[in-house]
Amino acid sequence: MKKYAILAIVFVGLLVFSVSAYCAQWQNLIEQMANGSVNWTKGVVQATGIGVPPEKYFGKPQARPMALRAAKLDAMRNLLEATKGVRIDSTTMVKDYVVESDIIMSQVEGMVKGAQVVHHEYMSDGTVEVTMQMSLMGGFAQLILPKEIKQVESIRPVLPVHKAPIVEPSAPAPKPVSEVFTGMVIDARGINARPAMAPKILNENGEEVYGSAYVSREFAVQQGMSGYAKDLTAAQSNPRVTNSPLTVKGLRTEGFGRSDIVISNADASRLRSASEHLSFLKKCRVMIVVD
Repeated sequence: MKKYAILAIVFVGLLVFSVSAYCAQWQNLIEQMANGSVNWTKGVVQATGIGVPPEKYFGKPQARPMALRAAKLDAMRNLLEATKGVRIDSTTMVKDYVVESDIIMSQVEGMVKGAQVVHHEYMSDGTVEVTMQMSLMGGFAQLILPKEIKQVESIRPVLPVHKAPIVEPSAPAPKPVSEVFTGMVIDARGINARPAMAPKILNENGEEVYGSAYVSREFAVQQGMSGYAKDLTAAQSNPRVTNSPLTVKGLRTEGFGRSDIVISNADASRLRSASEHLSFLKKCRVMIVVD
């Protein structure tokens, strides 16, 4: 009986692990491309390559190593093409950026050559399938992110300018208690928003309330300007925005790439109402939820 009980516990554990892994994968925002895919939740780009050994080496010891080498080269070619299709912002893709400079292009190619092999499989017909992965953070982000994103030590809040009538109060009015948020979650479902490395958040007047002017390059390079998710609850509980994020609804998108998101003027006012909020913007504590 003990043996069956142990087997049952192991089975249930494996089942729970499989379901959890499936759910986690389902929540990942993955954009499929012709040559690969971008996992915007994890911040990586992937591509698969297939290698075939020369016919004269079939059945010989050299066959597998030669097929593996060919598969890696094919995967790197596909990974480079997939990387070129990554959106930088609402108007620019990586391919638009690298075409301006042979030096930048060679640096991107060098990063692709250093990509990690995350899976390989030997087929019964002698072919080999290899999947390679490269991070969009770190060195790649440092190279590709707009130069306007600079290292920022401190940010002053930008408050709307308006004239209010002077009123002489009979007694001192209590100071309003400002809400303190630890991050921001933008619910951009239903408006056909698309992920990008450097998105912007605008108010209804077209004024930028989050973008390159608000973030420090250090944080943007390390973790990206924003995280992406498909599930609102998962985004709100993401460690990136810690325990008390401001959640706002995206009204529509702007720009050809549909990566810039418009929020209401009321939500924009809540966001910029205190300097504490601009501190979390500097650290890129922003999550965007898209379909």
